[in-house]
Amino acid sequence: MEQDSIRDKWVSIIHQLQDDICKGLEQEDGAAVFVEDRWEREGGGGGKTRVIANGAVFEKGGVNTSVVHGPVTETMRKALGIGGSRWFAAGISLVIHPFNPYVPTVHCNYRMFELYDEEHKVMDRWFGGGTDLTPYYLMEEDARHFHQTYKNVCDNFSPDFYPAFKKVCDDYFVNTHRHNERRGIGGIFYDHQKADAQKDVAFWMDFGKACGNAFLPAYLPIVSKRKNTNFEAKHKYWQEIRRGRYVEFNLVHDRGTIFGLKTNGRTESILMSLPATVRFDYNYHPEPGSEEDQLLQVCLHPREWVDTDRISEEDWAARVNRC
Repeated sequence: MEQDSIRDKWVSIIHQLQDDICKGLEQEDGAAVFVEDRWEREGGGGGKTRVIANGAVFEKGGVNTSVVHGPVTETMRKALGIGGSRWFAAGISLVIHPFNPYVPTVHCNYRMFELYDEEHKVMDRWFGGGTDLTPYYLMEEDARHFHQTYKNVCDNFSPDFYPAFKKVCDDYFVNTHRHNERRGIGGIFYDHQKADAQKDVAFWMDFGKACGNAFLPAYLPIVSKRKNTNFEAKHKYWQEIRRGRYVEFNLVHDRGTIFGLKTNGRTESILMSLPATVRFDYNYHPEPGSEEDQLLQVCLHPREWVDTDRISEEDWAARVNRC
């Protein structure tokens, strides 16, 4: 594939994913719709930020695409460890924060990055992304459903992908300053995946597209099942405590946030991932053995959620229907 056609195909993929995901989330919410804000980046490129807020189900969320480029600055070289003369990045990124504490927050990101030499030739290209779930109350069947969905996608490309990318996810979304406390129950995450003799550029684009298409069947059955669950003020309180951990990770550790801010990205779109309401109580600990503590223990000690063997498509369809 030629350089321009690779970029064009990937941009087409992320824009289609944005349309499909927004439509699915709007239908699930039933009240709110996404509002689009198109923007241009000073230095090159732009994007489409789509935000949903104050819905029947979703308190705040965004599904964003960006197609940006520019010169490799000295700040980028030092902060990101990259070379080259110019860079190009295109991706989709979403975060959804539901109102009901029994509905998990979810994050998804798939991207392609290119580096060019002084003659504008590609000197490096890689793909990355993933989807992870951040519940406030542990529902094991939801965790199994979410992980099984992505294991099935991964298995269609390589049986090695899910265990490898699940571990990367467990090890990445970690507040190391809080005794290695994960922000949620994980999912899959991969980065710096490059084409080679076995897996060409088309392979990685197809994999990113398949993972993106798996978002709605992985997440919406959980939302549908939990969105009408009764809850009390104490449940909302705990949700906001855990949202504080989410904010900490995004602002302190997340490479995507750091990259966006270091490359003069659009601040409003980058920080769209932050929840509307949050708590930072001093030295807060849930009661040992409580529902809240059960969730915390899983965040401190990641678990395996699915069987190693692949289940049949028929059995999986039946599970989805039961959700």
